[in-house]
Order: sequence, then structure tokens, then C-alpha cells
Amino acid sequence: MPIDHTGIQVSLADYEKVVAWYEKALAPLGYVKMIDVGPAVGFGEKGGHPDWWVSSRETGNNSSHHAFSVKKRSLVSEFHKAALEAGGEDNGAPGIRSQYHPNYYAAFVKDPVGNNIEVVCHAPETCS
Repeated sequence: MPIDHTGIQVSLADYEKVVAWYEKALAPLGYVKMIDVGPAVGFGEKGGHPDWWVSSRETGNNSSHHAFSVKKRSLVSEFHKAALEAGGEDNGAPGIRSQYHPNYYAAFVKDPVGNNIEVVCHAPETCS
């Protein structure tokens, strides 16, 4: 199961400064700002998909976000169930996240120390 995307969370006070920094720092790698969904910005190579994200949080410690890509939606649900049974904290039940794209089916669970772990399927439902 390959890594689909990853990212960082920064304080709301630092968000704009950090986004501007990554826009400049990642430019030599061919990365551009591809999507801006409010408190999160996705960067990626032109013609690709956003695989590096910067998001903000109002309070608390900075944390990380890591997403694993699967080819079947049923695996998203299996991950969510297993992660909760292992003691994870629900951070988003399996479902469509249309703000990213129409087939973005994902679930989110916080690990024991607060990192946000996601499993995502980009395939249409008919591929489940």
C-alpha cells in the first residue's frame, strides 16, 4: 500500500507564513500550490496530484498527517474499524470527501499520540 500524501499541521498564527515558505521552497522541485480548501493547502508536481499538505489548527501542538492509498473502498472501512479497535480516536468515518474530488473516499483515525492517519481510495464506487 503506497503512501498517497502526507503533511503537517501548524498553528493558525503561523499558517500563512508557512504556506508562503513552502510555495518558494518547493518550487525548484516542480511543486506548485494545487488546491486550497480553507485551512489546508495541497502542493504537488504540475500534472500530478497534491501529495504534500499544510493545514492549520487553532490550538495545541503541531502534528502530522499521513495517508495510505488503497485500490478498494472496502479496505478504507476495514482500516477504520481495525484502527478504532486498536485504540485509535475517530477523526472521520469512511465516506466521500467531495471537497477534494468526487471519488475521494477516505477515513481518518488519530493514532495514540495524536497523528492523523488516513486511508484513501480514489477509485469510483464501482471498483469496490
